[in-house]
Amino acid sequence: MSENEQAKESNTEEQRSLLKRLFMRKGLASTLGLPLVAVFTALLIGAIIIPLSSTDVLSAWGNFGQDPLGAITITLTTIWRAYVALFEGSFGVPGDIIAAFQTFFQSGETSDLLNAFRPLGESLTITTPYIFAGLAVALGFRAGLFNIGAEGQLFIGGLASVYVGYSIQGLPWIIHLPLALLAGILAGALWGAIPGYLKARTGAHEVINTIMMNYVAFRLTDFLLQGPMARPDNLPITPEVQTSAYLPSLFARPIRLHWGFFLALGFAFLVYWFLWRTTIGLEIRMVGANPHAARYAGVRIAPIMVLTMALSGALAGLAGASQVLGVDHRMVRAFSSGYGFDSIALALLGNSHPLGVVLASLLFGFLRGGAARMQSVADVPVEIIRVVQGIVIIFVAAPEIIRAIYRWKESRPTEQIGEGGLTPP
Repeated sequence: MSENEQAKESNTEEQRSLLKRLFMRKGLASTLGLPLVAVFTALLIGAIIIPLSSTDVLSAWGNFGQDPLGAITITLTTIWRAYVALFEGSFGVPGDIIAAFQTFFQSGETSDLLNAFRPLGESLTITTPYIFAGLAVALGFRAGLFNIGAEGQLFIGGLASVYVGYSIQGLPWIIHLPLALLAGILAGALWGAIPGYLKARTGAHEVINTIMMNYVAFRLTDFLLQGPMARPDNLPITPEVQTSAYLPSLFARPIRLHWGFFLALGFAFLVYWFLWRTTIGLEIRMVGANPHAARYAGVRIAPIMVLTMALSGALAGLAGASQVLGVDHRMVRAFSSGYGFDSIALALLGNSHPLGVVLASLLFGFLRGGAARMQSVADVPVEIIRVVQGIVIIFVAAPEIIRAIYRWKESRPTEQIGEGGLTPP
């Protein structure tokens, strides 16, 4: 055998080994395939629910005996229009994008291009706090802790960031912006560390404590917006943050996408590195997998619980900070539209893995981004999107339903101890 043939055979073996590690690992189908199938199945069920929300479809089916073909046609047309509108509201209208590019190449005018890509930018803008909040809950899950307080931590982080953003004046952005972000991180970390400390010190369940901390955060926000942090005209809105504390926009208006999106992606990578490439990350996962074995191995359970909840709160606080510094530039009542509560679903859908959380956040961001157009163009209620999201979570939380529907044989994922500790699922 010649040297070239030996080299080719060696490369082939290396490729096979890589493919085996990537695709042949036990349990990978359940880890990646199950959420995808759950999303697909939820969209199919949504296609059944959408016609039921249309009076025209129901009226047509009431006259099915007289015009069966018409009833079927209007049903399929309604489903098609709804999902096309959902796609266009999430990514943009393909025809408008092509026309905008033609205008740009002919005249150099960018306004049409910005308008055409506005839906995509809006979807990614919605995705940004989802990533931070989803990472917060996923980190807690890895330690076996249920942080149900991400919404409250998000509020507190937003309050701290906006206060630093409008009260401190005269600083350059290179100092002011990091200070405002750091304020949100520290405030969220403190709000998360309190139930963590109570869990470690007294055994009080973190679910109850974090839920109660949510209510404290909501009422504290109401008090501050009606008093100490209210605008001079006494409206329940904070003053606008200084421009030096803005998270810079990536494009001109009407696209609201800002650098917080890439900051969120960076933190997702940082969380991955922390969990699977550091000793503390290994200890966190050990506590989540088996606290008794972790204690036997010398892991100090109480400090790990407090640290995990503090880090989880810091990420949730950063979600609030990114929203007020990158989009709203002020704090209003109920400024979060459920990002913290949805984060529980994101962590579950993403299998508590940073990459899975990012993908799940993109899914939820695009669904919410396209919901408004689906309502305005196809006359489908926005709540249908919430129904689809709920069905996805049900299927992921109860995988036996999917396995029963598709006769999917269960495979047991394995974790191996290697150079970074337990390998990620």
